[in-house]
This record gives sequence, C-alpha cells and structure tokens, in this order.
Amino acid sequence: MTAGPALLDAPSRRRAGAGLGGIRSVGSETVDTAEVGRSDRLALMRSGELGSVHSWELVTAVDGPGTRLTVFLSGCPLRCLYCHNPDTLAMKDGEPVLAEDLLARVARYRGIFSATGGGVTLSGGEVLMQPAFAARVLRGAKELGVHTTLDTSGFLGANATDAMLHDTDLVLLDIKAGDEETYRRVTGRSLAPTLRFGRRLAERGVTVWVRFVLVPGLTDDPENVVAVARHAADIEAVRPGTVERVEVLPFHQMARDKWAELGRTYELDGTEPPTPEATEAVRDVFRAHGLTTY
Repeated sequence: MTAGPALLDAPSRRRAGAGLGGIRSVGSETVDTAEVGRSDRLALMRSGELGSVHSWELVTAVDGPGTRLTVFLSGCPLRCLYCHNPDTLAMKDGEPVLAEDLLARVARYRGIFSATGGGVTLSGGEVLMQPAFAARVLRGAKELGVHTTLDTSGFLGANATDAMLHDTDLVLLDIKAGDEETYRRVTGRSLAPTLRFGRRLAERGVTVWVRFVLVPGLTDDPENVVAVARHAADIEAVRPGTVERVEVLPFHQMARDKWAELGRTYELDGTEPPTPEATEAVRDVFRAHGLTTY
C-alpha cells in the first residue's frame, strides 16, 4: 500500500507547494513558505524535526521481519546503475514531513506490528543523508515499543551516532560489490566506508542482514561474488551471530520506466535478470562461507 509522493495529504501538498515549501504538524494547517523561511526549515531539518520524504508503503515479507511501514527518504550520494528508486536521489524532490507526524502514523500500526513481528523501516534514497531526522524517528519508534530497521548502503555510516544505533534493531546492509573497481563501477563511490560500518555494527552488536543484488554482466563475476561473501563473513567474525542472513536479490527491470520518465540514461536497459539457477549458485557461495542465505 503506497501513500503517493509523501505523508502529506493532497490538499496539504498543494498548499505546501514544491520541494520543502511548507510543513504540517498534527492537527494543524500547512505553514506557507512565506511564514516559514528557508533558514527556519533548514534549522528544523538539522534538529531532526523535519525530513524530506519520498513515499511510504505498508509491506509484508520485505524490508525486515513481519509487516513493515517502510518510509523512503529522499537524497542519496550513490549513483547505482541498477537503482530502482532513481526518483529518490535528490533531497529537494522530497516532501516535507514532520517527525511527529510520521511517528503518529507508526503508532496507528502498532497492532499490526505486534501481531506480525513487524515494525518500521527507514529506507531511501539513503536514510543516512538525513541522520538527525532518522535518529528522532527511531527514538520515537522505540519509545512506542516498535521494532526498527535501517536500510542503508553504509556509505554514510559515519553519520550514524551510537545513540542512533542503540535505537536500531536491524540494519539491512547493502554490499553492492566486493572489490573497489566493481563497486565504483556500480555506484560511483568507494567500498571502504560500507565495510567500516559493517564492522562497527558487529562491534556494537546490531543485527545485520546483508543484501547483494545479482546483476548479470555487472556484479556476477565469480571473484566479485566471493569477495562479497568474504566481506560478509568478516563482519560475522567480529561478533558471531551479527549477520543473521544474506539476501541475494536478483536484478529486475521494474525501474526502467522510472529512468525513462526522469530523462536519465539507463545503462542496463538490455540486461536480463539472472536465471534461478545462477541466483542459487551465488547463494551457495555465501553458504560455503558459513552464512545463512536466502
């Protein structure tokens, strides 16, 4: 179930205008841009009271255990060739949402979360582009007794404070490639920050689900796959039990139309999804490194 482009209702979005033009609090009218200047909005974002949100959805069996309220924050420093949410890359394109509004929505689903073992997942984009907002939402969710998950590439792991990680029950850590050259080809960035963040999570005892997207001709080279498996095993070795599972996710073309609508060049237009046999063979590589794999 998707709530359109943001957590603001349609009339409020119209009053708010484009980008971060207005904000809304529970039970009140949208505050127009004329009343809330840019500096005030930036101050609210720095404090974590206000975030830029692309969309949300209530889903089961993805993004963590149970039924999840997955919130997609806007903004990402990576430029992944297979990105399935290219419309979340720019923070300015999100809608303004107050943390208290988001937490009010989380509270409404507590019964579902309790019944299914679910909770709230903060995703993106890259959630750690907005660490203060994420930290405030995670703290509020924990105060509500709700399970919390961060879905992240780990590239901005240094933005996650110890307090934020204390409020995080699970991290979905996307290790996009196993060697520096392939990682830069896939994302345009460096692999090292992700690996540092993975070790830090293990040291702090935060449960991790490693995610790896299998893309034929891009990430399926056997040496690259083995390198990703080794990285996951290294994180697990820091504190056994940290890497609860590895999810090998087959590449798909569901985002192709989004890239076209945005007028962006999609380099993987002719790439076919991996076969079930190829996907299972990659899962076997992770299992050979002592990891539980799905």
